[in-house]
Amino acid sequence: MLSKPNTIVGNLQSSKHMEDIVVVGGGPSGSFTALNLAKMGAKVTVFEEHEKIGLPSHCAGHISIRSLKNLGLYPLPESILENTFSQANFFSPKGFKFSIQLRKPVTCSLNRAAFDKLIAEKAEAAGASYHLKSRVQSLIVKNNIVKGVTVKQSGGTEKSVPAKIVVDAEGISSRLLRQAGLSPFNRSSLVYAVEAEVEGVKDMEPNAVDVYMGKTFAPGFYAWLIPRLDGTAKVGLATKSGNPKESLTWLMSNHPAATKKLGRAKITQLSFHSISLCGTISKAFSSGFIAVGDAASQIKPTTGGGVILGLTCSRIAAQIIHEALEKNDVSSDFLQLYQQRCSETLGFDLKVMLRIRHFLDSLSDDRVERVLRFCAKFGLSETLENVDEIDFQGQTILKLLTKPSAFVALAYFMLLYLSVNP
Repeated sequence: MLSKPNTIVGNLQSSKHMEDIVVVGGGPSGSFTALNLAKMGAKVTVFEEHEKIGLPSHCAGHISIRSLKNLGLYPLPESILENTFSQANFFSPKGFKFSIQLRKPVTCSLNRAAFDKLIAEKAEAAGASYHLKSRVQSLIVKNNIVKGVTVKQSGGTEKSVPAKIVVDAEGISSRLLRQAGLSPFNRSSLVYAVEAEVEGVKDMEPNAVDVYMGKTFAPGFYAWLIPRLDGTAKVGLATKSGNPKESLTWLMSNHPAATKKLGRAKITQLSFHSISLCGTISKAFSSGFIAVGDAASQIKPTTGGGVILGLTCSRIAAQIIHEALEKNDVSSDFLQLYQQRCSETLGFDLKVMLRIRHFLDSLSDDRVERVLRFCAKFGLSETLENVDEIDFQGQTILKLLTKPSAFVALAYFMLLYLSVNP
């Protein structure tokens, strides 16, 4: 079982035995690919370098309820679901607060380690084979076709594992992506994040997520406070420059709104990770190879959330791989259908989110103040109260533009953007 590290045994030791699919990485995208493939009858082997699925955790786990339902992953066990939210508070660097009140809970926070393990257990129950403490060292490439992987176990033994298709779900490192001859995301788009577990937070609104904007505290991104029902919270911050831990400490001690809640809070755990905000890479496939999740930069440029986009593309990847196996065609010409279907599903929304990211990056702290005050003055909270889709943001904006206040707001934001980006 997943609670105990597996080792490569039996016929995997023989280079003559070929797996249908090797998945590199047991995170949500890797495991969801494995789950969908196993359900379709494919023989899937997942290699995870860590001792336990889901650890170390690098994500706040703030997820759309609607998207989880659409993926067949909601409702969730109480051990995974930490809280649900129907309100979002946006704070300017000077402490001005604009709140969006929704009519029902739209997002939830998850125990990410437990969530990752849940998907992996579903995949294992469907027939996928998991091997923990097993680091994929390299791809096996012959005549420009990926033919499998070499794997190093905890004892130091290195094995060759042939496969018809390799799925790269290793995360943001892009190590295997380069070996497959593909170009990774633009490194200049990275922001560097710190995630903290905290206790002793004062005056939290249990149904509300807080967002702290502005370059003074989080240049290039924002900070967040996500309450748990047990009184603890997740606090995080990402920044384009500087040390994210120092920026978080500065926020907790000096932000006029955040310090009221976090000034005496105690950090009990810290983790660090990088986030790509450039949108998906232009090509996430080659002959015998497909990349999913963070490896393919399937991440929202606006919020940095990658779980739902990664899961969505993983399900597409599984379908294309299933078709490739049925046709006995793992060529790049066939696997390009993966990129095509992902673009059809996400392309418009990602273009809109990239525009929003550029707009947010262009705002000085004074302009952040003006934008939030404008939103409050024109009653945008009432306009947004029925929103229940936060992942496909382009489609959400199109629906909102039928409302006069949203149309006026968009016109105002465009003028503001053009004033600094002529």
